[in-house]
Amino acid sequence: MGIYEISLATFVGINIILALGLNMITGFCGQISLGHAAFYGVGAYTCALLAKAGTPLPFAVSAGMIAAGLLGLLVGLASLRVRHDFLAITTMGVGFLFLGIVRQQEILGGELGISGIPSPGLSKVGFLSLVLILAAGVTAFNIWIKRSWMGFAFDAVADDEDTARVVSVDVGAYKLAAFAMGTAMAGAAGGLYTYFARFLMPDDFGFITSISVLSMVAVGGIGSVFGVIAATIILTLMPEFFRFISDYKLLIYGTLLFAVMRFAPEGLAGLAHVLSARIKPRVPLEKEVT
Repeated sequence: MGIYEISLATFVGINIILALGLNMITGFCGQISLGHAAFYGVGAYTCALLAKAGTPLPFAVSAGMIAAGLLGLLVGLASLRVRHDFLAITTMGVGFLFLGIVRQQEILGGELGISGIPSPGLSKVGFLSLVLILAAGVTAFNIWIKRSWMGFAFDAVADDEDTARVVSVDVGAYKLAAFAMGTAMAGAAGGLYTYFARFLMPDDFGFITSISVLSMVAVGGIGSVFGVIAATIILTLMPEFFRFISDYKLLIYGTLLFAVMRFAPEGLAGLAHVLSARIKPRVPLEKEVT
């Protein structure tokens, strides 16, 4: 692969980690979040500051992940009091608050962003390998959570919180767990993006980014791990192959969201299930012996 293909594959891997983090919150636990880019940004800026101070990559990325996870816990506390549309507005507000703080703080580079981020100390192929290994680890973790007792509890909370409480599910604890884990994944993706881009701008973590990630989850199939991965690959590569319509990225994502919600509410995962059921050969019933 050339440098361009390696960079593109690296960005896809980072987006997979980011999208799976949102899928943990929205897909598994049913909590609407429109500010996921803020946690992505917290991880990125934390990692950038530490990297410029000479902190090695593993510790800088881990610190970004922890910082984003802690902020996620605070937002999770808000989710204990609000639901549905009000939670969406709350998380959207977190995203705008993050951008406001970043743009006003000189230590964070303000409107000019942060430059001069050191190299990760790996070749491009080596860094791609690291990103893909972490993406595979996050994927395995998501699958494990989905199939574990915690995944069943998340399903109960997503379906009906009141009913979940009746069957002794600690709704508050599972909401906090979903936000903490999902936002920590976003923070890890942000840390990796820092070393990938080596230059951060506030607009990299704006509302458009949150909508883009939400599109990946919705198009892939809310709650589906492999569906989200497939949609992330498609939606990350699509702007590269259709650069002539890059100015209409938000319009395209909005149209995709509308089309998916209207015609395929279960996303790519639902379509795959329907198609596999249709093409599956039917076993003829044995004729009754008379």
